[in-house]
Amino acid sequence: MDNTISPEETWVHRTGGIAAIIFGIAYVSIMALYLPLGGKPTGAEAWLSQTAEFTSSWWGILALSVMTDFLLVPISLSLYLALKKTGRNAMLIATAFVGLFVVLDLALTWTNIGSLITLGETYVTAANEADRAVIVTAAMVPSSVADSNLIFIYNSFTLAVGILLTGLVMRKGAFNKTTAYTGIATGVCAIVSVASSFFSSSVSGMTIILASLLTTVWYFLVGFRLFKLGQ
Repeated sequence: MDNTISPEETWVHRTGGIAAIIFGIAYVSIMALYLPLGGKPTGAEAWLSQTAEFTSSWWGILALSVMTDFLLVPISLSLYLALKKTGRNAMLIATAFVGLFVVLDLALTWTNIGSLITLGETYVTAANEADRAVIVTAAMVPSSVADSNLIFIYNSFTLAVGILLTGLVMRKGAFNKTTAYTGIATGVCAIVSVASSFFSSSVSGMTIILASLLTTVWYFLVGFRLFKLGQ
């Protein structure tokens, strides 16, 4: 395959490489912010209590997560340009799945969690139980969306398919085998976490952690390679 890079594409690869490295750093920061939370809450009151107690951490998680969603745009464009000669159709599908993930994550996940953080700040300063009851009622809709397994499937599955397809194309493209097979492992692990969520929460939890770690490593590898292509 002809994997040469045109001069017009070098700035796109430099931008995508820098974005992927920042993505990896942001992912590490997000995981560090999640550690003291003790797990994701379930139910309106649990969400309000946790976001009220860890307001700064949740705002940090939200800001970094939204930033990583936007960073996926230049990363995906750069990957498509770098691999289109190797597997154009597969990369079109992969890019579409990553784009779908960005839209769903921004529109559903972080919009609703942002509402819960804001309500949590109000909840902790409520004057009496009646006011708190009103706030809990208001939090039921965004918390039900945040707790929905369907949202988890939408988000995790779409990004997993995008990474898996990209990894498969990378085996014969302008990337090394380590990056390719890390991408394949990341996609497979994330898909397993989605499938296992229907019958085993413990297996799903472990595979989610593993998929998050592999995603971080993969985007670092992608970033360094894209930046090198941009040279």
